[in-house]
Amino acid sequence: MSTQTSPASLTREPALLGQTVVVIGGSAGIGLETARRARSEGAGVVLTGRDPERLERAARDVGAERFTAFDADDAEAMARFFDELPAPLDHVLISAGGPHYGPRLLEKDVDEVRRTLSDKVVLALAVARNAIRKMRPGGSLLLVGGTGGRKINPDYGLNSTATAILPPFTATLALELAPIRVNLIAPGFVDAPLSASLLGEGLDARREQLRSTLPIGRVVGPADVAALAVHLMANTAVTGATYDIDGGQQFAG
Repeated sequence: MSTQTSPASLTREPALLGQTVVVIGGSAGIGLETARRARSEGAGVVLTGRDPERLERAARDVGAERFTAFDADDAEAMARFFDELPAPLDHVLISAGGPHYGPRLLEKDVDEVRRTLSDKVVLALAVARNAIRKMRPGGSLLLVGGTGGRKINPDYGLNSTATAILPPFTATLALELAPIRVNLIAPGFVDAPLSASLLGEGLDARREQLRSTLPIGRVVGPADVAALAVHLMANTAVTGATYDIDGGQQFAG
């Protein structure tokens, strides 16, 4: 009896074939790479970003079906964006925004504290409220946080607290939005444009330090996070979960 496998039996259907993926903050870094990965898995992608020129370049690069430039913190612009999108939508990734580093706790003013603690939550709620009416059951909302809450460092200011809020918020939102799924990706250092802007001339030293200490022996890149994001879009058994992706950074020191 032959046990040979034909080439046709080894092929698989793209994981997101015929689905629509919206990326809030898709002009660079994790958002752009997730759009690229989703396209390779058969999805149509819609990108948003703040910078019109950079967003247009990104859209051309990945072959986006649509792209719209606006500030994700503008509630009216967010509502208008989703109003104009044709239904149905399958997945929404929120990669806009970044960490809030700065003064230690007692040096922050009240408005800065409020903004630091609430930015990610408020944005996620704004997206959820607008997207839910157009999303298919079983689709997913993906948030991007960080691992800053795993270890407390006073030099991070309120960033550790702000990231620690996100796992229980994600689980709660998953219950409220069901059967739409909600999950959280928590990266450590990612070698992306945001890291370059934060570290400046210290970027190369940080890369080398991580290469020599991380268990994986290399630096995590946007494509690594994108692979996880697309997996969470495709795996319909996962909701309310937080996935760390840091190459072992929090264990290696």
